[in-house]
This record gives sequence, C-alpha cells and structure tokens, in this order.
Amino acid sequence: MLTRFTKMNGLGNDFIMIDDRMSSIELTAAQVASLCDRHFGIGADGIILVRPSERPECAAYMHYINADGTLAQMCGNGVRCFAKFLVDTDIVAQDATELTADTMAGPRRIAFTRDAAGCMAEATVQMGSPILAPDAVPVAAAPDAATDAGEGFVGSLEIASPWGAFTFTCVSMGNPHAVTFVGDWQALPDDAFTDPSAKSLSTLDVGKVGAFFESAEAFPEKANIEFAEVADGGLRMRVYERGCAETLACGTGACAVDVAAALTHRAPRANEVELLGGVLRIEWADDGMVLMTGPAMTSYAGEVDLSAYDE
Repeated sequence: MLTRFTKMNGLGNDFIMIDDRMSSIELTAAQVASLCDRHFGIGADGIILVRPSERPECAAYMHYINADGTLAQMCGNGVRCFAKFLVDTDIVAQDATELTADTMAGPRRIAFTRDAAGCMAEATVQMGSPILAPDAVPVAAAPDAATDAGEGFVGSLEIASPWGAFTFTCVSMGNPHAVTFVGDWQALPDDAFTDPSAKSLSTLDVGKVGAFFESAEAFPEKANIEFAEVADGGLRMRVYERGCAETLACGTGACAVDVAAALTHRAPRANEVELLGGVLRIEWADDGMVLMTGPAMTSYAGEVDLSAYDE
C-alpha cells in the first residue's frame, strides 16, 4: 500500500510530512533513518506525522521524529511546515489566519499570512517562554548567573574539548540547547576548521566539533549545539542538531541563540538571526514569550511504500 507524503522545508531544514489523522502509522527507528537517507530514501532532517490532538483548542498534533529515529519535543522550522500543511490542505478553515498546533512541548499558537492562492506564506509562532532552570534544560551544572528577575541559569558553562575549552549558555525551548558565542576564531586550532586558511563561522567544522559537544557528559539528554556570533544588525549561527547532525536551519536554535544573546548582554531581545538557509526574525518579548517569524515551503508531494523500508 502506498502512503502519500509531502516534502516541505523551513529555510532548508526539511521534513517528510505524512497525514496520519487515523493514527495508523507506526515507524521504527530503522524505517525513519532509511526514509530520511538522502541517497536511498526520500531524504530529510526528520519526519512529521500529522495526528489528531486530544486538546480541543488544537488543530492537530505534530509528532516529530528526528532522522535517527528519536523523538523530539519541539522543532521550530518543523512547526511552521506543520502549520503550512494544515493550511494548504484545508485541515483548518480557508479563512483562518491563526491556529494552535499541539506538540510534545505543549500547544503553540501560530499566526500566518496567505499568498494569492490561499496557501500559507509566512508564520509567526509563539514558541513559549525559555526554560532556564538547569535541571529542566537539562544540563548537569549549577546556575552561575541570574536574570533581572532573579531566575538562575547556566550562563557560562566551560567544557573542554580537543579544540580547547568552549563556554556555553544553556537554554531549553522545549528541547535542550547549548549556545557558544565565539569571539576570536583565530584562537581556535586549525583542525577545528574545514579551511584553516580562512578561520570563521563559515569554515568551522560543525559536523566534527558539534558532534563532540552534543554528547558531552553535561547534557544528560544530549543537546542541540549552536555556534554563534554577533553580526551587524543581528546574530549569525550554525547548528548541530541533536539526532540530525548539522542542518541548514533550526527554529528552536535561533530562539535559543536570541535568548542567550540577551541573557549575556551581547544583543537586544529582538534580532534577525542568520542561518545557513536564511533569516528568522526572533523576539523575546517583555512578557517572556519568544516569537519566531519565518517562511515554510512545499518542495513536492509523492507516494512511498513504507513496507519497502522495513528492517
């Protein structure tokens, strides 16, 4: 039996979307990895199953599975693609401009604009308030800083590595993030870069360095690792996503970088965050809510025989 799917992306962070409103699809980790394989499968950073929600205020539930088969609590680019799927397939009313998505991290309110064809063009997602308590991130470290309101957080966790010590600010956006701002690229050793003659964020070997920190002992559930710098007019970042390796964009990662920059007084609370796949607009509002605004796109639709990907 063939199953319909839609390939979508948010700034190049791509997903296999499957309508599972009958809750009849159960994928093994091996199936997910095979489907997400870019040579032998469809190719994606993860799979999103669109399932019914038990919350009456929610349009549907986003069941997100990383490319390695592990579940993820939240995905910022994925939730925008999820919203676009609901809008473009008329699962929500044709005149709607808002919806609430159910996720493992809880409900997320989404406002969106439509193009001339009535399809979703851009979405602003209420990503919730950042979680800073170390045991809730989680990170195995004691608070070493405090917000203006007196809430403790891990602001400068130093972790040794083969390339020297990196300092991280730890934030959860429903999933764990560790953000390091690098001020002097030249100080890092040559083997931290793919091109040592031009040391910069662009040439950092994120696949190697990020993988080391993702599984660091300080992160009991592993962590998404963001390498960031302050740029003119905003922030610039690359990300090693937990369970995916480096991706072109990470919505929750962009939120975490914005929050970490504000917490450490490197930048204001609202920034354009430049990722490899494009720019997201992030605002940590005064009420504590983090707002993420960006596009989502449909690449193509097709059919796949899921049984062909059995172990």
